[in-house]
Amino acid sequence: MQLPHGWRRKLVLIGLAALFINVGVDHFVNPDFYLSIMPPALPLHLEAVYISGFFEIVGGIGLLIPRLRVFSGWGLIALLVAVYPANIYMLMTPEAFPDIPIELLWLRMPFQFLFAYWAYVVTKPLYNPGSTTV
Repeated sequence: MQLPHGWRRKLVLIGLAALFINVGVDHFVNPDFYLSIMPPALPLHLEAVYISGFFEIVGGIGLLIPRLRVFSGWGLIALLVAVYPANIYMLMTPEAFPDIPIELLWLRMPFQFLFAYWAYVVTKPLYNPGSTTV
């Protein structure tokens, strides 16, 4: 799939960047939620929450900078893979999250892949001779 051209391309980039920046900031504003979804077997829970939030913010900003976009996109894909165990943990222990319907826990699983694909798509160059890269 090729990323759309013109204003649609900008909208896709800004949307993805805003998503990651917003979620990254939320790691610092609302760390208790992210701590609650950390699998108990993983070490350094608070540190992992802050580190992942930091890289979500940095990756989101990097998507907006053409020279950093490919690196940032691949970095965000790696981050999504790294945090996937939290999604699995939530799905495997729904009783720990009584305020979240089980359907949303299941829906969350494919959304991680959708976000990873979205990040992958924005790493692709614009294949329109004569146009400017966003």
